[in-house]
Amino acid sequence: MSAVERVRRAYARIAAVDRPEVWIDLRPEAEAAAEAAAVDARVAAGGRLPLAGTVCAVKGNIDVAGLPTTAGCPSYAYRPERDAPAVARLRAAGAVVLGTTNLDQFATGLVGTRSPYGAVRGAVDPGRISGGSSSGSAVAVALGLVDLALGTDTAGSGRVPAALNGVVGLKPTPGLVPTDGVVPACASLDCVSVFARTVDEAQAALRLLADPAPAAPGRRPGPWRVAVPAAARLGVLADGWAAAHAAAADRLAATGAELRDLDLSPFDAAAALLYGGAFVAERYAAVGAFVDAAAERGDPGLDGVVAGIVRAAREVPAHRLFADRAELARLRAAALAELGDADALLLPTTTWHPTFAEVAADPVGANTRLGRFTNSANLLGLCALAVPAGTVGGLPFGVMLVGPPRTEGRLAALARLLTEPPVRLAVFGAHLTGQPLNGQLTALGGRFAAEVRTAPEYRMYALDTAPPKPGLVRVAAGGAALAGELWELPAAGLGALLAALPHPMALGPVRLADGASVPGFLCEPAALAGAVDVTASGGWTAHLASRSLSA
Repeated sequence: MSAVERVRRAYARIAAVDRPEVWIDLRPEAEAAAEAAAVDARVAAGGRLPLAGTVCAVKGNIDVAGLPTTAGCPSYAYRPERDAPAVARLRAAGAVVLGTTNLDQFATGLVGTRSPYGAVRGAVDPGRISGGSSSGSAVAVALGLVDLALGTDTAGSGRVPAALNGVVGLKPTPGLVPTDGVVPACASLDCVSVFARTVDEAQAALRLLADPAPAAPGRRPGPWRVAVPAAARLGVLADGWAAAHAAAADRLAATGAELRDLDLSPFDAAAALLYGGAFVAERYAAVGAFVDAAAERGDPGLDGVVAGIVRAAREVPAHRLFADRAELARLRAAALAELGDADALLLPTTTWHPTFAEVAADPVGANTRLGRFTNSANLLGLCALAVPAGTVGGLPFGVMLVGPPRTEGRLAALARLLTEPPVRLAVFGAHLTGQPLNGQLTALGGRFAAEVRTAPEYRMYALDTAPPKPGLVRVAAGGAALAGELWELPAAGLGALLAALPHPMALGPVRLADGASVPGFLCEPAALAGAVDVTASGGWTAHLASRSLSA
């Protein structure tokens, strides 16, 4: 679709979802549409813009010209004169930035709750955290508000929220994407990360962002070699997660990959150095003076947990840093030796998905558990790719592929073996966003893809059911184009939905306005006796709105 049409649909989706805590600053729709019109004009003039028709969001610690950079702290805000290079490269390729997203203040945390702009709720279960620090960016992609989003990743901030919200999170090799124009957390370890719906979309973005572009995915002759730690080495995981990780490993093995065990000890020891050693002092070097002053004047926008972490870091003695550097060099050699000739290491991305209450009860301990597998990657100079791997108990479960420096292409090729193409499903009634049965889709790992209309050959009837739902039937003549939504579900999720489908509903092919045919909810014609024809409303939500107005 055109860039202007994509912007229009994005803002309509943002309004429908109504999740204001995702954003720190959302551009006016007219301003974004004007930028989109310029993109369309460049394409019409023959310009090659690979991201034309794409909308994106940017984490609030990355400079976007025209918007304040807050890093999640209102009193810290400044207005950058130019885009950060990562943002500029997306815009040059035709992407339209809609706004800046919420985050754990100063990118300090993996929980998504440490922000005066509000805690970002999980995309699937709003009673659970979204994960952080790139919380808003991950949820914006998960809810279908944007196509791509930029985050940052120092300790897992681009991977943990990807896993908890069922999207792809790509953390490149440190230094591959410029971090100019990024408020530092730990400047020597920070990475700009990418959130996307698919591995291919994330890789396409990385090719535009990287400096220089990553090499094509090469590997040694023979089958893929993947290191998979035994379950006993993974420690305590949420119920069902060890089995889900094993199932992901089995899927790789089924494609012919060779799996072998790996000792996680050097990775665990390196992870512990990130906050338990001297490297945390770099957080104080980045924003410590500001945090000290803000704390002394009682700044209400300063998060207490973040301030405690940053201010404690000033007490780290210089000799400790040199000792920890030497220890890290030893651990890096040991970790790479453990990887050996493996193309990648397969891990659960994180260890659990806590509720808000669980994080509030132990904010630092909860954060530590979330970063168990992610904290080490940047210290060890590795790249990583977090991908969805199904659901456990109705919540997203994700795995992470970790590889040697500059092997992003290999990780992407392996990830494609793990992520089956989603099944598309068209919905027109009680499963629409905001309707009573929408939770059935999200519980099965479903994700909103687009607003759609049927071909003009259907009629809709209000059925006498609880909850109220429409019956959609195809007719030979007198049909209309009716509004609905397109969702993407794991293949197993569609099967579970079909098995629980109540009479008189049926699943069958639905022709869309663009000519595509996708599975969708239909109704047995015999059930329409006495039902009210609501076709003239143009769709179920419009029918419900008209009833509400008339009441």
